[in-house]
Amino acid sequence: QVQLVESGGGLVQPGRSLRLSCAASGFTLSSYAMRWYRHAPGKERELVAAISAAYAASVKGRFTISRDNAKNTVNLQIDSLKPEDTAVYYCNAIDPLGGGEYWGQGTQVTVSS
Repeated sequence: QVQLVESGGGLVQPGRSLRLSCAASGFTLSSYAMRWYRHAPGKERELVAAISAAYAASVKGRFTISRDNAKNTVNLQIDSLKPEDTAVYYCNAIDPLGGGEYWGQGTQVTVSS
């Protein structure tokens, strides 16, 4: 069964860091482009990090996306968390050869003191 499962969300204080994981089953993530999105209440879904199939990691501001091919996972590290980072975070796998894409069910991140 093809599946993406996010984990690592929760309640965290502002200024702390958090690492989210996206684990794949039924296919190999290393050959897929990967994206992390977030969706906060009342806002549009937002792309926060992306990495092509050829790269192991990418940094954009406070967000670092990285692969762990041995575990068939992709991680999202968020540093210096802010209350406005509160959202449901989703991972998205895209076949660069046009074979389709997969979505996880999301993991809630709440930043609050």
